[in-house]
Amino acid sequence: PAHSNTFHKGRLTWAGEAPCTVRKTDYAFEMASSNIRYGEGVTREIGMDLQNISAQNVCVMTDRNLSFLPPMKAVLESLAKNGVKYKVYDNVRVEPTDSSFKDAISFAKSGSFDVFVAVGGGSVIDTCKAANLYACHPEADFLDFVNAPIGKGKPVIKALKPLIAVPTTAGTGSETTGVAIFDYEPLKAKTGIASRALRPTLGMVDPLHTLSMPERVAANSGFDVLCHALESYTALPYNQRSPCPPNPINRPAYQGSNPISDVWSLHALRVVSKYMKRAVRDPEDLEARSSMHLASVFAGIGFGNAGVHLCHGMSYPIAGNVKTHKAGGYSVDHPLVPHGLSVVLTSPAVFNFTAPMCPERHLEAAEILGTWASGFVKVKDAGPLLADTLRQFLFDLHVEDGLTAVGYKKDDIPSLVKGTIPQERVTKLSPREHTEEDLSRLFEASMKLY
Repeated sequence: PAHSNTFHKGRLTWAGEAPCTVRKTDYAFEMASSNIRYGEGVTREIGMDLQNISAQNVCVMTDRNLSFLPPMKAVLESLAKNGVKYKVYDNVRVEPTDSSFKDAISFAKSGSFDVFVAVGGGSVIDTCKAANLYACHPEADFLDFVNAPIGKGKPVIKALKPLIAVPTTAGTGSETTGVAIFDYEPLKAKTGIASRALRPTLGMVDPLHTLSMPERVAANSGFDVLCHALESYTALPYNQRSPCPPNPINRPAYQGSNPISDVWSLHALRVVSKYMKRAVRDPEDLEARSSMHLASVFAGIGFGNAGVHLCHGMSYPIAGNVKTHKAGGYSVDHPLVPHGLSVVLTSPAVFNFTAPMCPERHLEAAEILGTWASGFVKVKDAGPLLADTLRQFLFDLHVEDGLTAVGYKKDDIPSLVKGTIPQERVTKLSPREHTEEDLSRLFEASMKLY
């Protein structure tokens, strides 16, 4: 009786019957994440890890700023202490491009490396993932693995070399995910590579490294965590996503909201609500910065399997079309709208738009972020309530007043929409279908926040 199919007639799939021959949407989701090691000072163990896997020639990737800072010093001291042979590539670009990826790939191909180590934020970790991927596929064209429709979106079928990620920011969650994002310069829009094969073997989360983050870097990194959590929790449910993959290798890394990702995303949101403002305002607040470092991991596990949607899809042209804006707190020689900032600027408009499809989740998010939403609040008010909650959160953290404050005008909206359209990997996970006109209205609503 316990295995009776009384309540499932017509829904079961028997052995030999391919599930995707009988339904258009997916019926399963897969949970994948890197191994994570957490602890103050844990970076000192990395040399032993490399020794334990008999590493012969290690590629260490970082950026110019970090190459002189304590996180990189800790890694290299551990490698030297344990007699690990290595070469350093420190030319990673903050907000990488296809050109900067290719430069790192050339370095990786020329070195015959058997292990990769990434020391830095999402830009470094993503660059290292791409270098590892293409070094293991020397015959591949660059666009072979890039997400469709910009690239061919081919599945990765060869095993990659081990990659240990040492994140120094509390934001991208790249140490847990199989995603590498970059600016595709011909289109002036971000795209990426998404495959579970790209996931780091180990994410070494050492909260001491976050103490070197400037205030604005801490803020913008935290906004990425915030949007990862919100977007993955409100994404289209996995069993409404189409098409149903004919083979599990075709099931995307970003699958839609699901019961396991929901747990991680909600917990990350609670940590952000409790600790983010403290972490931004006081760089010496180890409890707050450590908590945000873990929140980045939590959100990474959540969105790394559920995916993100419109805030991220719309952020890519915002970052890719930047004109003259140079964000405070970043030592770079090129115009820059940091990723977390480009994502969060549209969040009030986006969640006001998506709320009708899952209002209870939007109300729950508003409550977690500090707005009393129980009892007297009507379901139809979920969008405006969460939007106002987000505006207040951003105002309290001195975020620029919308897209106009980072150099955009209403005349730029068509190009921003054009840059969003190719981001199907994420935009199709929006719980609410949208047109180009909807995107135009969302960009227009994001020109000013306050």
